[in-house]
Amino acid sequence: MPVLSRPVRPSTLTVLLGITALGGCSNAAPPRAAVAADSTIPAGPYGDAVRRGRALLTATRDSLPSHVGNKLRCTTCHLDGGRRETGSWVGVFARYPQYRARSGAVETIEYRVNDCFRRSMNGTALDPAGADMRDIVAYFAFLSRGVTVSPPAGPNARLQKWASFTADTAAGARVFAASCAKCHGAVGEGMAGAPPLWGPESYNVGAGMSRVRTAAEFISRNMPFDVPGTLSDSQAFNVAAYVNAHPRPDYRGKENDWPNGDPPPDVAYPTRSHH
Repeated sequence: MPVLSRPVRPSTLTVLLGITALGGCSNAAPPRAAVAADSTIPAGPYGDAVRRGRALLTATRDSLPSHVGNKLRCTTCHLDGGRRETGSWVGVFARYPQYRARSGAVETIEYRVNDCFRRSMNGTALDPAGADMRDIVAYFAFLSRGVTVSPPAGPNARLQKWASFTADTAAGARVFAASCAKCHGAVGEGMAGAPPLWGPESYNVGAGMSRVRTAAEFISRNMPFDVPGTLSDSQAFNVAAYVNAHPRPDYRGKENDWPNGDPPPDVAYPTRSHH
């Protein structure tokens, strides 16, 4: 039975906040980022790898059931096959290896993919040298062809806008009932086409989406799925806080995150290096 963990709440409701799992139930969607079209996937072994990688990312639980421990798939957060601006895989191939503070190490793209399997998918890692990982990385490489790749901004730079927001989970509950429950269910259990947002079948506490500012950024740009961008920043922040106030699976080893003592202020659990 999955172990559910309730996030550690900040000592004050002021959350000094420095990407997948809130899909929607409508076909409407924001514009894609500029990216190579599907029709340009070449024939032959490379094209076969790209198509298979895309299939693994789109139907992750069905394709890799022994590695997925919940009802999410990679494209739950990385919408439109990873081509949506928030959570985009476009250009990611060229940005690895890179240093990431959460591990305190220079990570390969394979390590980063497996981190998502362990955390967002609440599952287990793929063989980093195996065919499944190779094909997933091939899809990332395909998405990045012909795309100008800019160096990453500073750590969490895109999330600094949320630093001054104050969490109001009661207000978030009202936003959820009005704008989210129609797809995700009255108690966040998920429905056909929309994932569970908390409970044993959702992302675990170690996932990036368990951080309120990350969830708020995603929600503000992508939700509600049928009318994205219609929530105010305060509404997005409050509903993110409401969603992440609920129990979800624990993440073994979370105390080892941010080993250099530099966790973001919205991390939902204590670490050994920072109490």
